Amino acid sequence: MPIVTIQQGPRDTELKRDLVKRVTDAFVDAYGVPAESVQVWIHEVPADSWGAAGRLTADR
Repeated sequence: MPIVTIQQGPRDTELKRDLVKRVTDAFVDAYGVPAESVQVWIHEVPADSWGAAGRLTADR
């Protein structure tokens, strides 16, 4: 059973719904597994709780 973890900043529910569908479809196509076996976990991190290139994402 594939488990996919996505770490990202907050997004609206409709965008996440579309993302989960697309990721699931990719695993179904690539591995030939049933969609029911694919789990997608979205971990949303606030912009003031992560950074890149030495700066908080919130400061960009």
